[in-house]
Amino acid sequence: MSASTSTAEFNTRASSVQSGNTILLRLPNGDPKAVKIDKDCTISLGRLGSFYANELINEPFGRTYDIIDKKLTLIPPRSLAEDTDATNEYINDGQFVQPLTLEEIQALKQSGAHASEIIKMQIEQHANYSLKTEYSKEKYKKRKEAKYSKSFTTIEPTLFNVCEYWFKKDQTRIRDIRVDTLSQILNMANIRPGGRYLAVDDASGLLVSGILERMGGKAIGIILFQLTHSSFLVGSGRLITIGNSDSPPAYPVMVNMNFTAETVAPLSSLNWATADQSHTPLVPPVDVAPDQIKSERQKSRLNKRKAATDLLFSIRDELFAGEFDALVMASEYEPFSIVEKLVPYLAGSASIVVQSPYGQILSELHSKLRALPGYLCPSVTEVWLRRYQVLPGRTHPTMNTSGTGGFILHAIKIYDDENANAITSFRRQKPTATSSFSSSGKIIIASDTLDASMEDADGS
Repeated sequence: MSASTSTAEFNTRASSVQSGNTILLRLPNGDPKAVKIDKDCTISLGRLGSFYANELINEPFGRTYDIIDKKLTLIPPRSLAEDTDATNEYINDGQFVQPLTLEEIQALKQSGAHASEIIKMQIEQHANYSLKTEYSKEKYKKRKEAKYSKSFTTIEPTLFNVCEYWFKKDQTRIRDIRVDTLSQILNMANIRPGGRYLAVDDASGLLVSGILERMGGKAIGIILFQLTHSSFLVGSGRLITIGNSDSPPAYPVMVNMNFTAETVAPLSSLNWATADQSHTPLVPPVDVAPDQIKSERQKSRLNKRKAATDLLFSIRDELFAGEFDALVMASEYEPFSIVEKLVPYLAGSASIVVQSPYGQILSELHSKLRALPGYLCPSVTEVWLRRYQVLPGRTHPTMNTSGTGGFILHAIKIYDDENANAITSFRRQKPTATSSFSSSGKIIIASDTLDASMEDADGS
């Protein structure tokens, strides 16, 4: 297989801050905060102050800014501290190490002194600052900046950063799906551009966001592969979600991803009633006689109603046609009933991935799937993560870690063929050697009658 053209670019979001985006800001204490950026608006960050949103529009992510009189000043990146021969052995952090009192600090803040000036004054008057190691000095500065600094850093809305933000904010809303859990789910389901997937997402849209990002949205250009004399095109794929809502669900995680319209184009949704093939959806009448239409407003409303009805039935027809590549599920409901309902719409060798915060639920599902012939190799795994601080001379595991990222069940759908036989019945029997004489008097040893009947070439 050789790639004749490789010019595809998958742009799931803008590379800079745009008006209307909901972006993440890292505050001086390290906590992320989500804010909505609208043109000609003022963004308030509490004690840090406020600034004009236009200052951030069209600026790249990852920069650090300082707020001064509602305007932003770009702060250059800081260098890493280098190790020295100093130690903290002779440091005594007593009461009189820092002579600058709280009243004096408050007076400096009220006088309008910049945070860097207050920190510099504290360092100059610190009795033991010069005895600290470079690492201790860096930690001391960060602690003071967390208290007095009015700076922030814009965070790029990648799937990793958004998942980290929601896990720290409220991990129960995303069903304990940690970033390593999410990566394993997407890998087990083999999410890729051009795939067709079913999703049941009760994790605030985290699974849907991960699938859409890996699908890549609409390709700009093409990826064309040649295999002998045939070729195929990698398309934008399809994703159908099924949930409780009659209207398209509002996924709060997707708000932070800032996807483009092309990225969310493959996404459609159904509720559990319309996803049932035996159910007939109740839709308002759309066929109205022309003489009964009294205004253009009524006509426009009828056209929108007809378009919504046609879209609903087209999504149902696509679901019932089946041949989807994977089912990804993180639901609050009993999983086996959902798997039973949606597995008929999967293609052969499709992946089934179910996530749950509780191992017992997946253990029961695992026992039921093992007893059925349509599921290959169901397995349950518990994800585990150990974080490390990676800095020159200071690489070590972090002191704290999360307890669990949940459990994952993975299985592969196979077609149950009652007429299929075990592969051992098709093994070829071991041939028995036979001997015969040729016309020239040579002995020929053959494994079957065809070879035994062949004459020697020299005697012909």
